[in-house]
Amino acid sequence: MTVPEKHNRTFEALRHVHAEGGEYWSARELFPVLEYSRWEKFKQLIEKAKIACATAGATVSDHFHLEVKMVDLGSGSKREIEDYHLSRYACYLIVQNGDPSKPVIALGQTYFAIQTRRQELADDAAFKALSEEDRRLFLRNELREHNKALVETAKQAGVRTELDYAIFQNHGYKGLYGGMDAKAIHAHKGLKKNQKILDHMGSTELAANLFRATQAEEKIRRENITGKTAANSAHYEVGKKVRETIKELGGTLPEDLPCPPKGIPQIERERRMLLSNENFTLESSE
Repeated sequence: MTVPEKHNRTFEALRHVHAEGGEYWSARELFPVLEYSRWEKFKQLIEKAKIACATAGATVSDHFHLEVKMVDLGSGSKREIEDYHLSRYACYLIVQNGDPSKPVIALGQTYFAIQTRRQELADDAAFKALSEEDRRLFLRNELREHNKALVETAKQAGVRTELDYAIFQNHGYKGLYGGMDAKAIHAHKGLKKNQKILDHMGSTELAANLFRATQAEEKIRRENITGKTAANSAHYEVGKKVRETIKELGGTLPEDLPCPPKGIPQIERERRMLLSNENFTLESSE
């Protein structure tokens, strides 16, 4: 088992479920996994995360629930210690504010970011109510916007030319698709020469690529990564992390997901035509 797989499984194994069905992580269980030797130092990190939570407009008590419990001492006596029941979002904020020099913190940043985003989409009633075509359109548009940010961040890191960026993108794809670059994915999916792979993905596959793009951009920016080689490596590692998380959750790997019957351009054309017909009908009735 690789180190990333070990920590991913540990993060998931530490997840508790309330009697009413809600999930949480114990801060006391989490801090040694994140390689903090002293509770006092980890508590400072929790306080930073609570500030970030409040700044984001969230209710701190919804994500950081203080618990006081009794623990046994070796002498047979007991004493009170404090703990926090942390939401997935709280864990995400903690690792985002953690020491980036710790490899496990970097792993945790990607893991909890992916899981938090998955939960946001799952909990979003409006998103759940969308048809598969509408989900694809929504995610494809989000991916377009986030790819712009990724291009700019990669450029600042030293990925300058179109060829540089193509190589950079392929590193992300190779991590996510088990070694397959864009050309190999294109062939594997049986797409025509002029068809873009992102336009022929279902919502699940698009979501995986959205996680890859957003987390690669954040990692490069957060860690001040410079140089083409380092940026390529970071993109590969993020893609690989997303793949490992999909495996861990029992999901279908992206290369095994089927291509939808319609590409995004066809759906967009049909929507424009429908809107045009509706407008024409409305004008004719006036």
